[in-house]
Amino acid sequence: MERARINGVELAYELRGDGAPLVMIHGAQGDQTMFAGLAEVFAEDYRVLTFDQRGSGLSGKPDMPYSIAMLADDTAGLIDHLGMSPAHVIGVSMGGTIAQELALRHPDKVKSLVLGCTTAGGPKAIRLGGGALANAYSTQPMTPEERGRALAEAAFTKGFLDQHPEIIASMIESRRNRPIDSVAFAHRMKAIAEFDAYDRLQQINCPTLVITGADDALVDPENSFIITERIKGANMIVLEPAGHCFWLEQPEQSAVEIAKFLASVK
Repeated sequence: MERARINGVELAYELRGDGAPLVMIHGAQGDQTMFAGLAEVFAEDYRVLTFDQRGSGLSGKPDMPYSIAMLADDTAGLIDHLGMSPAHVIGVSMGGTIAQELALRHPDKVKSLVLGCTTAGGPKAIRLGGGALANAYSTQPMTPEERGRALAEAAFTKGFLDQHPEIIASMIESRRNRPIDSVAFAHRMKAIAEFDAYDRLQQINCPTLVITGADDALVDPENSFIITERIKGANMIVLEPAGHCFWLEQPEQSAVEIAKFLASVK
């Protein structure tokens, strides 16, 4: 694991492979380990950057207001630090909002976008409610067992968990190894709540693939249709059966669709 000080915060990152730059941006309470399998696949053809965002994983967790713009600027700074501009960018969930903002604020650093299971935010977004969502994304202190189980049950389809009960144990172990800082997580969740790119999405002019799981219980798939309609020339893929973590539930199909898209970008 490498480290770099970007915009006043220490970011933990890892580089794999050689080739065209490819940056992967994780979700709200995740960290770069969520991309371990996908990063290994793409490292065969790309120079893959995964990193822990401000407030996540092994990176710094300052107690201060966060914004999606701030996290996008952190990403741009790390891309510059590593000489990876312009890069293909994959962002999932909250990482997808950061990827949108990165393309809007730093278009010269983005060669293409893959926006997974994400939203444009704002009043036009389709929001989901219910106890599962509230529990999975609670900003209150939770034990690794409570948080790991809550997120697994919300992020994957029941059928997948029935077939792969080890997923819950794996997510609990991840929370033990990299516990969520509830203060930093609250700042991150507030940043998501305040994000709104809907009226600006037409400014994005790089090739874009929007991808989602048909059974996503955390970010309504309808949000992917909204993004696809707002970004000129964007294409959309719906994977099924697949929940929020589609790249883990459908790893082969996800890799194939993303690889096909990246190969089409000139």
